[in-house]
Amino acid sequence: MAALLLDGEPVAARIKMELADRAQRLRSGGRIPGLGTILVGEDPSSARYVEMKIAECAEIGVRSFDEHLSSSVTQSEIEAVIERFNADPNVHAILVQLPLPDGINEEEVLMRVLPEKDVDGLHPTNLGRLVMGVPGPLPCTPAGIVELLAHYEVPVEGKHVAIIGRGITIGRPLALLMAMRRAHCNAAVSVVHTGVEDMAEILRSADVIVSAAGRAGIVTRDVVKPGAAVVGAGTTFEGRKLLSDVADDVGDVAGWVTPRLGGVGPMTRAMLLRNAVLAAEKVR
Repeated sequence: MAALLLDGEPVAARIKMELADRAQRLRSGGRIPGLGTILVGEDPSSARYVEMKIAECAEIGVRSFDEHLSSSVTQSEIEAVIERFNADPNVHAILVQLPLPDGINEEEVLMRVLPEKDVDGLHPTNLGRLVMGVPGPLPCTPAGIVELLAHYEVPVEGKHVAIIGRGITIGRPLALLMAMRRAHCNAAVSVVHTGVEDMAEILRSADVIVSAAGRAGIVTRDVVKPGAAVVGAGTTFEGRKLLSDVADDVGDVAGWVTPRLGGVGPMTRAMLLRNAVLAAEKVR
């Protein structure tokens, strides 16, 4: 039996409808949610991603404040834009599109964003809140994956979740989130990577596999337990073709699997919009 598709598009559409209602209530009270975006350079993928976020902001009634800086911009010039957004009461959330050009210290740039305006949920203060189980903006892709699995009623609580990758944007925060005692989480979590010798054996025992390795086809059908859920959160490009971490034939074995396009991506953007609206709601 072919796997059920974990299609993120309809789930993201439902979330955006809910956010549009929340944004409308804010506007009725005289507050328009605002997202400040900072794009540096001319990378086509980054530019397209920011364009998509801006368009989706408009869909749900979030106002965009956009800064497109040249690739020759200095550290201090980028930080000056962030400070301006930090001080602007109309900007409730800030997105710095990565990667930044060589010579720019990304960590220092991101640290300049006020934690309460951190739309990605990756500021050290907000990651600390996640560790402690204190409410705050959650990292977008991990939160989106949890929402996606919950929507399709994939059993997670008490199950074994294996995560490939330990990066700060997906792997590490997702492991924390999945292990927490909260709805649709509360799992036994293994974090593996290419340096783990018995990675294949660990994956074969997993009820849910999430790959954030950014290595095309690293999850093959022979490492998937029949009926498991498989989420491809990592991607790479082969020319202009976007490739998933999950091999095409995994769907012949898995119970659920994300499509090559339209799985995790729409969920990440929906969670970013949620963080932006939440930041506006929290202003007193």
